[in-house]
Amino acid sequence: QVQLVESGGGLVQAGGSLRLSCAASGNIFRANTMGWYRQAPGKQRELVAVVESGDRTNYGDSVKGRSTISRDNAKNTVYLQMNSLKPEDTAVYYCNAVVTLYSSPSVPRIYWGQGTQVTVSS
Repeated sequence: QVQLVESGGGLVQAGGSLRLSCAASGNIFRANTMGWYRQAPGKQRELVAVVESGDRTNYGDSVKGRSTISRDNAKNTVYLQMNSLKPEDTAVYYCNAVVTLYSSPSVPRIYWGQGTQVTVSS
C-alpha cells in the first residue's frame, strides 16, 4: 500500500508563510500527479495546487501568485510554499497523489493524506 505523510501545518499570523511537505512511500512504481487540496469548515474541498511528473503545475485561483508547488521525484515528495497567508487560507490541507504500483504499473491509483491543519490568525 501507499502512505502519504504530511508535515508543516500550524498556526501563523496573517502575512506570514508556511511550507507544507508530503512524502509518499510504499510500493510505488511511479508518482504521477502530486498536490494539495484544502477544506475549510462548511465548505467543499478545493484545489490548492498540483504538479505533474513533468513539472507542469496548476494552481487554484485563491492561491495563485502567493504559493509555489514543487516536487522531489527521487523522494516522491511534494512541497507547497505558501506566502502572504490570509485568514481565509485557514483549512485542513490534504496531500493527494496519483501513483502506479509495481504490482500493477499501468493502473493509476489515487491516495489521500490524513490532512494537516493550517490556521491563519488576523
